[in-house]
Amino acid sequence: MKLALAQINPTVGDFEGNVQKIIDRVRWAESEGADLVCFSEMVITGYPPRDLLESPSFIKHAALALDKIVSAIKGDTIVCLGTILPNTSGVGLPLHNSAVVIQKGKVVFTQHKTLLPNYDVFDEQRYFEPASTYQLFQFGSEKIGITICEDLWFHEKPRYHKDPVAELAELSPTLVLNLSASPFALHKNETRLSLLQRASTACNAPLVFVNQVGGNDELVFAGGSCVVAPDGNVTIELKRFEEDMQVIVSNADFSAVQQSDISDVYHAIVLGLRDYFQKCGFNKAILGLSGGIDSSVVAALAMDALGREAVMGIAMPSPYSSAGSLTDAKQLAQNLGIAFQTIPIETVYTEFRNILSEDLASPPDLADENIQARIRGTILMTLSNRTGALVLSTGNKSEIAVGYCTLYGDMAGGLAILSDVPKMMVYELARYINAQKPVIPESVLTKAPSAELRPNQTDQDSLPPYEILDGILAAYIEQHLSEDEIVKAGFDRKVVKDIIHRIQHNEYKRRQAAPGIKITSKAFGMGRRLPIASKW
Repeated sequence: MKLALAQINPTVGDFEGNVQKIIDRVRWAESEGADLVCFSEMVITGYPPRDLLESPSFIKHAALALDKIVSAIKGDTIVCLGTILPNTSGVGLPLHNSAVVIQKGKVVFTQHKTLLPNYDVFDEQRYFEPASTYQLFQFGSEKIGITICEDLWFHEKPRYHKDPVAELAELSPTLVLNLSASPFALHKNETRLSLLQRASTACNAPLVFVNQVGGNDELVFAGGSCVVAPDGNVTIELKRFEEDMQVIVSNADFSAVQQSDISDVYHAIVLGLRDYFQKCGFNKAILGLSGGIDSSVVAALAMDALGREAVMGIAMPSPYSSAGSLTDAKQLAQNLGIAFQTIPIETVYTEFRNILSEDLASPPDLADENIQARIRGTILMTLSNRTGALVLSTGNKSEIAVGYCTLYGDMAGGLAILSDVPKMMVYELARYINAQKPVIPESVLTKAPSAELRPNQTDQDSLPPYEILDGILAAYIEQHLSEDEIVKAGFDRKVVKDIIHRIQHNEYKRRQAAPGIKITSKAFGMGRRLPIASKW
């Protein structure tokens, strides 16, 4: 049997566009003589649709989209794709997350998803009723088992009482399909591959994994669809971070091109940024260029994702900005070929101080620093209003974690593409970008990081060295370690206690921040839901 893997980039709610992509890929698979073409999880609706699933109109249009696809498939090629279906049992939640098999203008088989994730960024138990049983789909001599994403994610410390892979193995399938919308996170690919290998070996059958690709809001889907043989070998793998389609014509071993972690981070952010703009209808980006590492990396990523004509950098020097920072900002913009403008803020800052003279300290303190940040935020938002460009905020995960950022100042913006990238990883990204083409001035990478909001300021006046800070943040936020456990790992207790306090105290800031792009196993935002008012 010839199998076609169709890895596409659907947009949530774009039923017309998604249906056309699906039909186009089916036609291509038919022309290549494919017996079966497999798409990803909820490919008709796009994933995740979230509370759109509570809209009767959305559900109706999903059904109409499925009908259109079914009526378009007249040939012998069978098509397996993910969608939503009503729960007709009369018991439980109103919808299923389902896979349907289509042939000759009919839905000939349906399998609902069994394991509904309800952790991190997932909330499927809010909408869907799980499947109660598994059956195989008979196609010629093949007995095909169909699973959907989480159905394979049965860990050594399981979250569920059921193991669909074990149940499926008892039915002795000759082929297993897994339709997925599995978001990108660093190091997740290794875990996913081990689960695919486990399932293929347990069922003693090849496993076809088809994953969604593209960015939807905070989430990026990396694709990387593949086929895993019962011996655990990957026999074919599709491209990562872009649409792809292949027909399996042999069982020859296939060695995928290996990418480094930082390469994955780069491609995930570029894809997430590009899709955010395309799917939300934005055409231009604007950002503040300080001459520092964060804004330099954001500008370079934006240029790669959107094109130089779509990006504008604004330098807004204050009385404390160094001449070198302005030079670096200009040089960066020139190297990238993006539009650049300088708008000094000293006059406005002085006027603010005059107006608020009775309320501000002398010499200037934190309140004065925040005035400068908020003037810059106001300028960027004003230019955004005039031009329609979306403001990209430039804060990184390390700063946002401890509140080293200003509400309505440097936090202003529509998308925060570094919000899940720790500071030391920002430097890695800069070096990776420069390795492709040297666009970020070397002085940006070597000078001490500084907000330049007071004389001779550096970040380390207020924070521990970023190597230490990032280690504590990873332990506390991503590994969920306690204060005592982090101290046992070799960190100073006083520093750990202070950092944990800052993380907890600044939840109110993060709740008002722009959405970001998820990179690590635990990002701020939809996957980390903590109370603002808490004494814990």
